[in-house]
Amino acid sequence: MIPQTLSSTFNKFFESEKSSGILLVLCTALSLSITNSSLGSAYSGLWQSVLGGLSLEHWINDGLMAIFFLLIGLELERELYSGELSNFRNALLPIFAAIGGMAAPALIHFSLNAATPTQAGFGIPMATDIAFALGVLALLGKHIPASLKVFIVAFAVIDDLGAIIIIAAFYTKQISLGYLAGALAVWVVLVALNRLRIMSLVPYLLGGALMWFLMLKSGVHATIAGVMLAFAIPYSSQDDDHTSPSHRLEHVLHKPVAFIILPIFALANTGILVSAEWMQTLANSNSLGIIAGLLAGKPLGVTLFCFVAVACGLCRLPPDLNWRHVFGAGMLGGIGFTMSIFITNLAFTESADVINASKMAILSASLAAGVAGFVWLKWFAQPHGSQNQ
Repeated sequence: MIPQTLSSTFNKFFESEKSSGILLVLCTALSLSITNSSLGSAYSGLWQSVLGGLSLEHWINDGLMAIFFLLIGLELERELYSGELSNFRNALLPIFAAIGGMAAPALIHFSLNAATPTQAGFGIPMATDIAFALGVLALLGKHIPASLKVFIVAFAVIDDLGAIIIIAAFYTKQISLGYLAGALAVWVVLVALNRLRIMSLVPYLLGGALMWFLMLKSGVHATIAGVMLAFAIPYSSQDDDHTSPSHRLEHVLHKPVAFIILPIFALANTGILVSAEWMQTLANSNSLGIIAGLLAGKPLGVTLFCFVAVACGLCRLPPDLNWRHVFGAGMLGGIGFTMSIFITNLAFTESADVINASKMAILSASLAAGVAGFVWLKWFAQPHGSQNQ
């Protein structure tokens, strides 16, 4: 059963993600405005500036985002050891929600784009942006039960893990086995240090930097190193989640990721050129697959898979949730943004026009999903007798 009261750790996480969502909106609006002004060419050129052999955009998407993935891994580790995912029965509901929320959007996109050049975009509508989803929940305040916040965070974290697996499995073009073996060897050493209970963060961070470099050279996306590092860092649920290296690092990273790394990512990746034919770009099969996947696939997949799991007796709804809440959670899951944009850059590396159109579809669908989820949860999913609160 998911608890109706929230821990201080969760509340700090919630507040951080909520504020990050607001900042991401502002950065996206700024990026869109500059890109479609007289400064657009200079702004786009800025992110292509070469530094140390890589473009600035590359450093952001492969370097800074590895830290974002590290934080995701640390959050997932916490959930597995002492959070909602530590109890298998509690974890089953968000696990089924995440599976449905990934499978249905991917199938919708694939059905519209199979055997076409945009088939690789099937992973784009699979992701959920935790920051934006929690930002909408924050606007709803006490109109929603505490369990819904926990449920959405849990399935969004699992959703991110699924996206990471998809990136590793489907968006890796060429692999250098030597560099990959080197990265895995470093990871094995770090895991051994974990087993020896080496509690200093220094060897893990140094090893993580080396693992990132080797992963970058291997052809597997370098951000995967962030997740691998997270699970090599010691975590202990016996010390009240406050003194272990994993918790300390998660605490240190939350604000830099929320208020520096993700806003920079938004500035670098939402420079979308809005042409006079922008409506037509939303009508092609790739854009329709993204929009339909996020707006329809997410809520249908989340609700259907949860319903089947509950009907089969595998898990049950918390007492303060109903199926309208679950459907509303699925609607908020349609806010893709960060991870969807990230996968777009990997799926269509050779086509700037397709990337631009895909990002337009992501922003349009995410905005619509956020508004629809807010309206649904505010007016149709409140407990009996609370509509006028």
